[in-house]
Amino acid sequence: MAKLVIVESPAKAKTIGKYLGDDYEVTASMGHIRDLPASQLGIDVEHGYTPQYISIKGKEKLIKELKSKAKHADGVLLATDPDREGEAISWHLANILGLDPHEPNRVTFDEITKKGVKEGMAHPRAIDEDLFNAQQARRVLDRLVGYKLSPFLWRKVRRGLSAGRVQSVAVRLIDDREKEIENFKPDEYWNVDATLGAGHKSFVARLATDANGKKLLPKSEAEARAIEKGLEGASYVVSELKRGKRAKQPTPAFITSTLQQEASRRLGFTATRTMRAAQTLYEGVDIDGLGAVGLITYMRTDSLRISAEAQQAAADYVTGKYGAEYLPPERRNYKSKKNAQDAHEAIRPSMPDMTPERVKSSLTADQYKLYRLIWERFIASQMADALLDTVSVDIEADNCMFKATGSTVKFDGFTVLYDDAKGDKSENKNLPELENGMEIKVKSLEGNQHFTQAPPRYTEATLIKALEENGIGRPSTYAPTITTITTHLYVEREGKQLKPTVLGEVTTELMKEHFPNILDVKFTADMENSLDDV
Repeated sequence: MAKLVIVESPAKAKTIGKYLGDDYEVTASMGHIRDLPASQLGIDVEHGYTPQYISIKGKEKLIKELKSKAKHADGVLLATDPDREGEAISWHLANILGLDPHEPNRVTFDEITKKGVKEGMAHPRAIDEDLFNAQQARRVLDRLVGYKLSPFLWRKVRRGLSAGRVQSVAVRLIDDREKEIENFKPDEYWNVDATLGAGHKSFVARLATDANGKKLLPKSEAEARAIEKGLEGASYVVSELKRGKRAKQPTPAFITSTLQQEASRRLGFTATRTMRAAQTLYEGVDIDGLGAVGLITYMRTDSLRISAEAQQAAADYVTGKYGAEYLPPERRNYKSKKNAQDAHEAIRPSMPDMTPERVKSSLTADQYKLYRLIWERFIASQMADALLDTVSVDIEADNCMFKATGSTVKFDGFTVLYDDAKGDKSENKNLPELENGMEIKVKSLEGNQHFTQAPPRYTEATLIKALEENGIGRPSTYAPTITTITTHLYVEREGKQLKPTVLGEVTTELMKEHFPNILDVKFTADMENSLDDV
């Protein structure tokens, strides 16, 4: 008789089943099987806020099948995702199937590979009730907030609206930014740029200060033109030349928030699209010649930790592909944020030698793009610094000082594979050979009008960054929060930008007036920290 292993999804069941063989039957719960009732509060406020769970509508047949399989199996192992939600699903499964949650019937897989599954199966444990209680506390608090506030919105605005502990603060951030943009008053300023020539090369230097170091930034066309006129016939002489070296370090492998931000910036993916593709890469994809394989480690994480084994695999790849000079003197270890849960490694390829090109033909377009991003970022994070030669030059013309900077790549290091720099448009990549006291020919002098800019609207990437920096929500909540506020029409998209709708503005103002704590960023962040302590 086979042992029964229960996971969340059929794709994950297929991949794990391949590694476990005929002694195990692997089946899926299709996510949560129990939850609070949809039509009532479902929390006994008078008796310790006890949740009153019921089977999710439409899952009665599935629950019956799971009970039958568990009854005839030679033991049951609960192998749901290794996070709060996964622990809650396992707790509810144990409750429905009559399993003792204190017995070692829970296994987790940080990566769904042969090694990862074998490692997980070798260390069964009891259900982590602290982790389940952390999920339960969030679920109960979210229900209390939503159930108590939503009827208020129904009375004041319209029926069908909802409020939430995290979603309402996210809408407020977007609404506050919109008001900041509307109230912004731009200031005019002018940049005066000199196009200079030395030998056969030209470069641009920008007016910075007078000869005494006082900043010169014209506030009007008249001021700019006066400076230009005053410089007619002036000699441009190199007054100070500084040469230096700069080492540029790679960024660490992704965590959930940075993956969502970078996928938005580079690939144009929404957070939901990113997590959908990441989920399939984690659960397993059919690879030609290998069958179902989980290509990345667990994708909901706030830790920058990397296993020594993965570091070695990355080092082996880098040495073979680029040479030993592309490895740093010591292995790179990155420090996670102070409040990180550190339950899992950073997001990385589960098999670093499995290059994106090796698996491209087996992946969808989204899977390939995201896998390549994850793979390149991880490999680069374990590579040597890029080394740059830098030069900074001050050029004096009459009583004005112009400045220019430049750099050349001495050693490309990790940037041969992955460079996340956005680029500095004011920097000259390669200045001509210059010397102190050298007179330079001026080719043109031009003033250009500019205005100070209002802060930009949030995009998904910048909103996720703001939520993370303010301690609002956790890795698993960013994507569903954005989905909720857009589908409920509190926020709309204009291209990549997020702006509040009239409904979002009205709702936020009402909430700020009547429930200021719920809409307070610091209060919500402190609440999140308190929930982490549960």
